[in-house]
Amino acid sequence: MHLPRALMTMSAGAFTANCALGASVAAGWIDTSDFRWVHHGLYVLTASTTCAAFVACTARRSPAAFALAPAVLPLFMLQHHGAHPLQRHTRDALSAAPCYVAGLVLAWR
Repeated sequence: MHLPRALMTMSAGAFTANCALGASVAAGWIDTSDFRWVHHGLYVLTASTTCAAFVACTARRSPAAFALAPAVLPLFMLQHHGAHPLQRHTRDALSAAPCYVAGLVLAWR
């Protein structure tokens, strides 16, 4: 597997895992009050692998780079807005989802 495809898959996986954890906490299925660092760690992993995937896709002139680039804004807004109110946090997080889906599709075709 070439590097851009692997990094794109890793970034989408980290994003999905972080969203799943956040949704589970919001629904009350999981209590992370004793280990909130996991959600923050997944955010850092998501942001760093997204940047790495963007650089790798750009270097290979993959169209996946163009699809992934807009995800930077929601990732920044998540950090800027924080977790409250929850609706804004959820909206910010989910607005990056189409970028990851499109990036995956373009990286794997």
